[in-house]
Amino acid sequence: MKTITVFKGDGIGPEITDTVIDILKAAKAPLEYECFNVGAAEYERHGALVPDDAFQSFEKTHILLKSPITTPIGTGFRSINVMLRKKYDLFANIRPAKSNTAVKTPFPNVDLVTFRENTEDLYAGVEEKISDDEMHSIKIITRHASSRIIRAAFEYALSHNRHKVTCVHKANIMKLSDGMFLSIFREIAKEYPQIESDDKIVDNTCMQLVMHPENFDVMVMPNLYGDIISDLTSGLIGGLGLLPSMNIGSDYAMFEAVHGSAPDIAGKHIANPTALLWSACMLLEYIGETDTAKAIRRAVDDVLAEKKYLTPDLGGTAKTEEYRDAIIAKF
Repeated sequence: MKTITVFKGDGIGPEITDTVIDILKAAKAPLEYECFNVGAAEYERHGALVPDDAFQSFEKTHILLKSPITTPIGTGFRSINVMLRKKYDLFANIRPAKSNTAVKTPFPNVDLVTFRENTEDLYAGVEEKISDDEMHSIKIITRHASSRIIRAAFEYALSHNRHKVTCVHKANIMKLSDGMFLSIFREIAKEYPQIESDDKIVDNTCMQLVMHPENFDVMVMPNLYGDIISDLTSGLIGGLGLLPSMNIGSDYAMFEAVHGSAPDIAGKHIANPTALLWSACMLLEYIGETDTAKAIRRAVDDVLAEKKYLTPDLGGTAKTEEYRDAIIAKF
């Protein structure tokens, strides 16, 4: 049995976390769970966003399944996601987007993976108040961080039988920062002659993704572009409720849904847990439990294909619990 840390989060976080754990237990995933309340609601109750024992658990297990956590907009504390990525050097944010035949979209052939650098760029949070009328945010790009995310993308392509890696950048304008990122990409690409490589400016990438998403395979990019592009790719496959992710470092790994805490639907029992469930499948694959992950993925695919128990975001009327029970019935 492998013990993992679980952060339940805010909004719909606790309910989709409980749902995912129910499914993992039904699938006989060899996991034990150390669960913690984390986020804005926990801060209001006890004055700490992340309790010390939650940090201690993650530092012991090295594996975290994390539900969405509310981040105030414009004021208040900074994102817990960003804090965790920096604190534990989770430098690679990997977000796969793949079409599912059961979910109707104009894009039936999407199968791509976004590699987002996770520790710097504008997300470093280096800001300066010049005056009441002028604020500066500093974009930080380093050779070290750029090299390891780019190499990780090529290694992933190699090990997962992917054929192409695309660098996404804005080097035509930010010639020093993005220019260095692109230069490093071209240097590293030479070490992988069996993998096709190309690069695209970020705005052109957005256009091309909604015109010809089938032309993309693995994409690698700095932090901010990765956040935006991965949300765009979720739209191609049916929404954020279907987009999982993992955040990988040398010593720690965090698995999380990409979507937010959705406080407007919290407690209504209509939240879609698929993104967090598929993130849990990535966790299982990470620890070598590929058969269990495959069984869960097949069950989800079957339920989606039947269309009887779809949550409202997928065009259905099912409650979260009905969707959960339908998946469990497939084991």
